[in-house]
Amino acid sequence: MNLYSQLADLVLVLHGLFVAFVALGFVAIWVGHLAGWRFVCDIRFRLAHLLAMACVLAESLFGMTCPLTTWESELRLRTQEGGYEGSFVQHWVGRLLFCECSERTFTVLYAAFFALILLSFWVVPPRWAHRAKD
Repeated sequence: MNLYSQLADLVLVLHGLFVAFVALGFVAIWVGHLAGWRFVCDIRFRLAHLLAMACVLAESLFGMTCPLTTWESELRLRTQEGGYEGSFVQHWVGRLLFCECSERTFTVLYAAFFALILLSFWVVPPRWAHRAKD
């Protein structure tokens, strides 16, 4: 496996981690609220989560391809591999990340998910971190 293939696999894994942060972060907010986990109300976590989903929605609304997808594709074009279409990681992680739906379907799903995240700000309100007094 050459360097470009390894870098493409790394980008694909990072893409998967980003998706996991958005999806599992939402689950963590609600489960954490019920379980009393303090970090789910931390404003930094909540804003990072909201911003991540806002980027996804903006890309979809403006018809942009995710930069991570573009970067991975460009790296894959530089590889000369046999076997899988790409690498093992690309084959299996790629199947988890991408499915065959119209762009419009994805945009509607992203908008609905973004709305749920906004709703969570109202139902599970974030709190500003308090600084320790000197």
